[in-house]
Amino acid sequence: MAIKPTDNEAFYREVDEELRREQLTGFWKRYGIAVVAGVVLLLAAIGGVIYWRHLQDVKAGEKGEALTAVIADIQAGRTKGAAAKLDEIAADGGAGYRAAALLTKADIALQSGEDAAAVAAFKQVADDDDLPQPYRDLALVRQTAVEFDTLAPAAVIERLSPLAKPGNPWFGSAGEMVALAHLKQNQPQRAAPLFAAMAKDASVPQSIRSRSMQMASALGIDASETDQAAETPAATKEDAE
Repeated sequence: MAIKPTDNEAFYREVDEELRREQLTGFWKRYGIAVVAGVVLLLAAIGGVIYWRHLQDVKAGEKGEALTAVIADIQAGRTKGAAAKLDEIAADGGAGYRAAALLTKADIALQSGEDAAAVAAFKQVADDDDLPQPYRDLALVRQTAVEFDTLAPAAVIERLSPLAKPGNPWFGSAGEMVALAHLKQNQPQRAAPLFAAMAKDASVPQSIRSRSMQMASALGIDASETDQAAETPAATKEDAE
């Protein structure tokens, strides 16, 4: 007796389902262990990342507490052993804690009259490419201020000229040192406009603005009448030499 079309469809479905079951069974027999192992490894990796982030958060909190404790000791006059603790924070902490620890260490050295140690700590921050630029710029300005009397004027100009520009956060500190270096080179024509620009810049600290106004006036420029948009001469490498 002939099979009806509906019976044919049911038959083919049963064959197809049986074939799929056999393929699936064969797949799991062949690859089941590998698939399970892959899932386990994936879950382990996700768990590891979560745990690592947790450890980083805990570590950051510990470094923050350690740095706060060291600063509290310094403010209380207990500086013995502070440098070693700061070195430990700098070695194991993140970028922010490393910079803060080294800058604090440099300040301790300055207070103790250890200029060479202070310069080394400032330089370590200034030369660290992994630190945010504001930390590095701060360290470079502080380092140069400590070394200013022993540096050649050309070295000061070359080092700080990128910061000695209107609009830069360190225009006042860097600009004052660059202008004084120009005077040491007997180039008042370059120092005077720079002093005048700082005197007119409201973002420059008031103490530096006052000194700059006096210096500009002594060099023949009335800073109070100088156009605030006056150009500040850029120090080139030839100028520095």
